[in-house]
Amino acid sequence: MNLPKGAVLYESGEPIRYTYFPHDAIVSLVETMKDGRLVEVTMFGREGLFGLLSAFVSREALGRYVVQTPGTASRIAVERMHEAIRTYHSLQRLVSSYTEALLAQAFHTVACNTVHSVEARCCRWILSTHDRIDQATVPLTHETLADMLGVQRSTVSTILRTLQTSGLIVQRRGNVVVTNRVGLEQAACECYGKIRSRYEKLLPGTYARLGICR
Repeated sequence: MNLPKGAVLYESGEPIRYTYFPHDAIVSLVETMKDGRLVEVTMFGREGLFGLLSAFVSREALGRYVVQTPGTASRIAVERMHEAIRTYHSLQRLVSSYTEALLAQAFHTVACNTVHSVEARCCRWILSTHDRIDQATVPLTHETLADMLGVQRSTVSTILRTLQTSGLIVQRRGNVVVTNRVGLEQAACECYGKIRSRYEKLLPGTYARLGICR
């Protein structure tokens, strides 16, 4: 199925009916504050799935699931997913490993949002998105990035200009082209490396499948 940019798949508290497996789309789990501000908790791409963790007990969405990068995905009814997990032990182990990696990602993201600079977090977000697509061009607007980082759009514009001046990216309308990935990793905070290492440990080959190898 197609997932258009900006589509909201679940709102906080809504019943979870399907588990989604993104192919090339990227979906963010965000918390919406009373004043309308957004805070990203984690993101999902083709390395995993979403709509399962909270569906084990409450069957309610933890927050808003919104499509950041348009693409396609497969989905399966949560009841059938639960049945498959009970039936196939190898799938159960795989889902457990992914769940731990996802929780670690959310843990580091929360810490990152608290203590690291906006510029470092911006680099982490661009890298995390770049990991999940097959091209140097990342579909990314200033508005989207500002929402995910919880800052003003003008702040994002200033940061992206700085990264471009440093030769790490090139800005194009609605896109960011990664021109120096190594330099971008060096400019990112430590959380990016920690998250990546956890995925590599729990789900070996994840980044090889994503086409991002060192």
